[in-house]
Amino acid sequence: MGHDSWNAVDAYIDNLLVAPDPALEDAARANVGFELPDIAVSPAQGKFLHLLARIRGARTILEIGTFGGYSTIWLARALPAGGTLVTIEYEESFAAAAAGHIARAGVADRVRQLTGRALDVLPGLAGDPAAPFDLVFVDANKPDIPEYFEWALKLTRTGSLIVVDNVVQGGAVADPGHPDRGVRGVRRFLELVADEPRVEATTLQTVGAKGHDGFTLALVTG
Repeated sequence: MGHDSWNAVDAYIDNLLVAPDPALEDAARANVGFELPDIAVSPAQGKFLHLLARIRGARTILEIGTFGGYSTIWLARALPAGGTLVTIEYEESFAAAAAGHIARAGVADRVRQLTGRALDVLPGLAGDPAAPFDLVFVDANKPDIPEYFEWALKLTRTGSLIVVDNVVQGGAVADPGHPDRGVRGVRRFLELVADEPRVEATTLQTVGAKGHDGFTLALVTG
């Protein structure tokens, strides 16, 4: 079993369970315009986030890392009438591209985009009408994940979900001496989660079109 097999399984699942959607497909191709690797979540992962939000009954969602708006659209479509998704993106060019994709998907009325360094923006959300958030999705620069997690705890309540993507890093997360700052950030985040009495959490590895990675799912319990 290797990448070809992973890709084939993802394609099979996507064809069966994820309906074609031009707006989502445009957002998924955002990396091409910026000459970047394909860094958005996969279609199956996007639908997984959508279902998590619906299962939770989320009315307010916080996303850290908009990029092309792909996961934003999936999450926003899970919101009921009157729901709000606040998404933060550092790069103005990414945010501008995402705004077009979000509008085309028909969810602009429930998405509020904020631009800037997330650690500078997050303190301003403490008194936001959308807070506390029912679900927080973190998909941004990995060295800062521990701080994003701490803010997610401040901006949620008992029963909220926190989902953090890209926490396996091709297996590198298991290497205590790995030199990469992102890997070290993920390890520090996971150690914080393990020691945090206010959450129950697990991390699952994933393989597929996005390679070998995984996500952490935390339930805020107090």
